[in-house]
Amino acid sequence: MFKDVSKSQWIQFGVVAVLYLLWVIWLKNFWWLIGLGIIFDMYITGKVHWTFWKKKNPVDGKQTKVVEWIDAIIFAVIAATFIRLFFIEAYTIPTSSMEKSMMVGDYLFVSKTAYGPKLPNTPVAFPFVHHTMPFTASTRSFSEIIHNGYKRLGGFGRVKNDDVVVFNFPEGDTVATNMQERSYYEMVRSYGRERINTDKRSFGDIIYRPVDKRENYIKRCIAIPGDSLKIVNGQVYVNGKAQKEIPGMQYKYLVTIQGNSLNSNAMEKLDIAQEDIEGSGSRMVISLTAKQYRKMDGMKFITNKERVTWPKEDRDPNIFPSDDQYTWNLDNFGPLWIPKKGTTIQLTTKNLPLYKRIISVYEENKLKVVNGEIYINGAVAKEYTFNMDYYWMMGDNRYNSADSRYWGFVPEDHVVGKASFVWLSLDKNKSFLAKIRWNRFFMGVK
Repeated sequence: MFKDVSKSQWIQFGVVAVLYLLWVIWLKNFWWLIGLGIIFDMYITGKVHWTFWKKKNPVDGKQTKVVEWIDAIIFAVIAATFIRLFFIEAYTIPTSSMEKSMMVGDYLFVSKTAYGPKLPNTPVAFPFVHHTMPFTASTRSFSEIIHNGYKRLGGFGRVKNDDVVVFNFPEGDTVATNMQERSYYEMVRSYGRERINTDKRSFGDIIYRPVDKRENYIKRCIAIPGDSLKIVNGQVYVNGKAQKEIPGMQYKYLVTIQGNSLNSNAMEKLDIAQEDIEGSGSRMVISLTAKQYRKMDGMKFITNKERVTWPKEDRDPNIFPSDDQYTWNLDNFGPLWIPKKGTTIQLTTKNLPLYKRIISVYEENKLKVVNGEIYINGAVAKEYTFNMDYYWMMGDNRYNSADSRYWGFVPEDHVVGKASFVWLSLDKNKSFLAKIRWNRFFMGVK
């Protein structure tokens, strides 16, 4: 049966089969071993015409240019999809929440292997598109005909404190199609659920998205499972220790100058953009890194600069967990324990607001409170054991970042990967070659 099969074909089959077996072992899903039969037929027996778009055994041994192009495109799509899914994927920075660590217009690669690739919940999808088809407002680019649970393959490590992480937005499960950039739950607090669900002209349709099709966010991981977090006058403390200084981290300062405003030369020297400045005249609130703050020391026209923070007693109703029991704000927050998989806590009506979304949404339990008693799946609950690890993410631009302080914990099944390096950076405020930030080419993310 195999007498006409050359030695080189067997070698090719052997190499491909070994690589495929290693991939199946990595997946830990041995149904994929069926694919070995397909590989065997492609290299050895040749009973099935797998490349159906080609002529089988053309007379002159050559295919048309159209068929060659189709062949190349199919191979490129499959290869690129495989690389994006299991190894590395390109992302862009759309907002200033990580300035000056990550700049708006940065294009970066995110490592999927750093924490292990997360298998897609919705594998049936249009290639290279996230959740919405191009040139449409809300047409889904995926189908839920197949919907998988959470599974992550083995990686090179785990999320660590101060890693820059890409993840699916936890509150992105529900979206108003006319305001997709805003949290649905924040809008419910502001406008009321009834108005959002009925005023389609303003808010559009209300749609649901599975975990892997929610918006991608990038933040710094401030606290990992089992950590205790507290913010005092803007200073983050993790397990009682002050967070180390991050070079790109920004805080707000009230700056007093001689004259009416900062001139363009001073702004360029300090690397301050117009959007970093609030107000005008001789007193302005400016977002500054520690390096920018120190640079101001030698400038005689700057007469005073002092840190601006929220007063401890000034509660912000938009801050997590949006419950009257907690009088927290951006600069004074906690203490808060970050849930760890397998850990059991005592559950009370006092701490329930902190963990209710985890229990009811992320871990899919039926939760209700009746006459002061907590019920989970119909039974009275005095304690709860967490099924996943959770993380606390914050932007380096602390006062221009919608982060965990607003919407809480990031579940492990939302983590996409670790930001690795910038491969291109474009300044939207400049034109032609001046747009390119040459100094950021292939810059590692720290």
